[in-house]
Amino acid sequence: MGGIPMNKKKNETAIKDYVSWFEIPAIDFKQAVHFYNHIFGIDMAQNITDVNAMAFFPVTSGIGGAVIAAPGSIPSDTGPLIYLNGGKDLNNVLNKVEEAGGRIVMPKTLISEDAGYFAIFIDSQGNKLALHSKN
Repeated sequence: MGGIPMNKKKNETAIKDYVSWFEIPAIDFKQAVHFYNHIFGIDMAQNITDVNAMAFFPVTSGIGGAVIAAPGSIPSDTGPLIYLNGGKDLNNVLNKVEEAGGRIVMPKTLISEDAGYFAIFIDSQGNKLALHSKN
């Protein structure tokens, strides 16, 4: 990739997942939670304090994350791009984005037969995110 040497020292071990947690910022917390509950068909557990509000993506294994409304958590359509798991076919999630108040930026697009598909959307808060699926 990009000519960067992939040398490893003898005692280094490869990291399985380079993402361990993610947070999606929100200004309108209730609207953001509704957006993700709707497109994924889930019910996010919430923790609301005087300082912040978080709603957690339900996971039983793997990488977890949350929607967060807190000082310094500002939605953006620039910067790093988080790829969310689109399940067996990302269109099942992507097809709900606009009715939940989001906008599709790039429709389902083939990466390769081995890598699968991706799509990019703007959520109800203005964050740019992506979906990935094998089919």
